[in-house]
Amino acid sequence: MSNPDKPQSDPLIQMSVHSLPKPAQVPAERTRAGRIKMLLVMAACAAPVLASYFAYYVVKPQGRVNYGALVTPPKPLPVDSAMALVDLNGQAISAASLKGQWLLIVVAGGACDARCEKQLYLQRQLRETLGKDKDRIDRVWLVSDQTPVSPALLPSLNKAWVLRAKPTEVAQWLAPEAGQTLDAHIYLVDPRGDWMMRFPVDADPSMMKKDLARLLKASQFWDKEGR
Repeated sequence: MSNPDKPQSDPLIQMSVHSLPKPAQVPAERTRAGRIKMLLVMAACAAPVLASYFAYYVVKPQGRVNYGALVTPPKPLPVDSAMALVDLNGQAISAASLKGQWLLIVVAGGACDARCEKQLYLQRQLRETLGKDKDRIDRVWLVSDQTPVSPALLPSLNKAWVLRAKPTEVAQWLAPEAGQTLDAHIYLVDPRGDWMMRFPVDADPSMMKKDLARLLKASQFWDKEGR
């Protein structure tokens, strides 16, 4: 016989819930899921870059040799504080703004001697010979002193980057082969801003074009056309 003085338990209150997670578990699980998603996004972004470099450096037909000297590992573009760039109007230009396309770089003083003029001409002609892919390449002249650039050169520099930079700062990024000076070569930089190739002194334009064509083909899914 039940005791009328004893409070009766509500059967709904007596039910136990076992499926609710502990409060501390929810943030941890969400954080772990967020990290996994972030890693997957990063992997998806990096995959085309890695694939193009793998195709160029590793998957090569037997006997194929690069004409330009490969820089391994590639050297990243210095941050703005490490390499100050200024255009011919005295306007500061962020080094990071050079990223996004392949760069053919010439380094020379503003007086631009015969070697400099030859390099700038070769730089321009190489880009033109690439046809529909030419808009994936920018021409860059890093002027390594304060000497005024001759007005006679300006028409041929249309759509090129002409930027003054301290040679000591440029030398922290680009480097000539042993026994040569910075102005002896044309340098190739990839769209991430990494210096990855140096062409020989008095380079053969046809061989340079072959290197460029292979790289552009391998990287067609991860750089952009035009700016």
